[in-house]
Amino acid sequence: MIRKLCSSMFVAAVLGFSTSVLAAPAVKTYQVTGPVLELTDTKIVVQKGTEKWEIARIADVKAKGDLKVGAKVTIEYTMTATSVTVKADK
Repeated sequence: MIRKLCSSMFVAAVLGFSTSVLAAPAVKTYQVTGPVLELTDTKIVVQKGTEKWEIARIADVKAKGDLKVGAKVTIEYTMTATSVTVKADK
């Protein structure tokens, strides 16, 4: 009886978790492609046309291939709010 109850609770927990994961809205991703102009531990600067795109680089991002200045790369990124200021109505 207790084993059956524990099994039922486990199944309910798994189903609840999977439903909440599936219901979470996906964050839109973007990408930029071009040669690397500058590379540090905290940023990657890419030339896109006439513009320089500076993308923040976090420690857990892994590069596939030899990431270095001059290499042509495609960077996938998301936009993340770092602060919000609400302005009063006029």
